[in-house]
This record gives sequence, C-alpha cells and structure tokens, in this order.
Amino acid sequence: MNDRLTLGGRTFGSRLIIGTGKYDSPRTMAAALEASGAEIITVAVRRVDLDASKEESLLHWLDADRVLILPNTAGCYTAEEAIRVARLGRAAGLSDFVKLEVIGDEKTLYPDVLELLTATETLAGEGFTVLPYTSDDPVIAKRLEDAGAAAVMPLASPIGSGLGLVDPLGIRFIMEAVSVPVIVDAGVGTASDAAATMELGVDGILMNTAIAKAGDPLRMAEAMRLAVRAGRLAFEAGRMEKRAYATPSSPVAGRVGG
Repeated sequence: MNDRLTLGGRTFGSRLIIGTGKYDSPRTMAAALEASGAEIITVAVRRVDLDASKEESLLHWLDADRVLILPNTAGCYTAEEAIRVARLGRAAGLSDFVKLEVIGDEKTLYPDVLELLTATETLAGEGFTVLPYTSDDPVIAKRLEDAGAAAVMPLASPIGSGLGLVDPLGIRFIMEAVSVPVIVDAGVGTASDAAATMELGVDGILMNTAIAKAGDPLRMAEAMRLAVRAGRLAFEAGRMEKRAYATPSSPVAGRVGG
C-alpha cells in the first residue's frame, strides 16, 4: 500500500504514533511498540533518563534506526519552559521533531493555546518540526499552522480519559481549516474509538494510555494497529449512503414468481 503519512519531509508506513509512559516496564513498552507497528514513538524529555546506555532508561529499548523518537514537552506550563525542554531534547540528539505541549489547566490537562502559539513560532523559527498538542478549535489550528506547525494535534477528549472522540464536528472543522496533517492526540480508549476517528479522514492518531493500561497491552497494541488501518481504508473507500428505510440486497427485477 502506498498510503503513507508524511511529516516534516519524512514518510511513515504507519499512521499510529504511540507513547512510552505508564507501562509496567520498558520491556513491555518495547514489545507493545513492536506489536503496534508504529514508526514514531514519543518520549517526555523531562521524565526520561537521556542516557541510552542504561538498561533502565526507556531510550535503551528504542532503536532510532527503526523508529523516529519524538521528544515531547509534557509537564511544561509556559512557552519558555517548553522551548527550553525542546532545545534540551535536540541537544541530547533525540530529534529535530518535537511534540509540543504547553498545559494550561492541571485538572483537564487542556493546552494553554496562547503559550502554545508563542512556543510554536519560536521553535519553528529555530528549525524544529513542531507538532503541537492543541484543543479542537479550528481557529487555533489555523493560527498554529500559520506560526509554522508541521501538523496540528487536536485532542479527542482529555488526556488519559479513554472517552474517545467527543466532538467529531470540531475535528472536521480543523481538517477544513488547515492544509497540514491533522493527528488526533489524547482520549482514544479502544480499537473502535481509533477506527471511528480514522474514518473521519484524519492523518493519524497518537495514543499512550489506551495501550499501556489495557489488560493486555500487547493485544491492544495489535488491535490499535488493525483499527487505525481499517479506519483509514474505510475513509478511502467511502461509506455507503445512510437511508431511512430498508433496501433489498438482492435485485427485485426478474425474481421467480414476480
């Protein structure tokens, strides 16, 4: 299949991005990554040991030749903090890519979009490929694109909630507003959530808790791999028209006794 995700000039065969947090061990995380088929995995710069030589470091379990290690600025509450952390990730040799998070509210973990815009503009100006986690607001999404974002990453629902996509219309509006890829980030809880989200036509999904906190993370990782692919195929195929009444599956004309 030639349907590939392109971000910052790089192409990927999988439209699923996964995170590294909340697993019971780095070994389980690495196995889930393998089962998911993901080619991008995100790591929190502030919460990970950047010394890959240590077995207890998450980076020890990741092969940078096989997957893009995507640093993120989780835990930052100002543009200044997020910019500093992004620079640290690049200086450590992780990547010029950054999943940009600037949190504005501790209860909902919703982004502070004003600080997010400031950080996006600064980091894009410094040559980063900026992928900002944002609200499901098409106006903000367009401003992030104008500020230099290589993609926008609106939430499906609050981080770690597992509620699935609560505002499909907001995501549709974002897809109409921007020309960069739209990757839904946060809130997907199970495979049906992932398939339904991909059926909207988004370019990808990022998830962490749905896999890491599943009863069997490896089975869920595989389920998410299949669901993302199925949803994308269904979008490309185009669903049948919805009808108010039944229509026969077999032709009526020429039936016996007709």
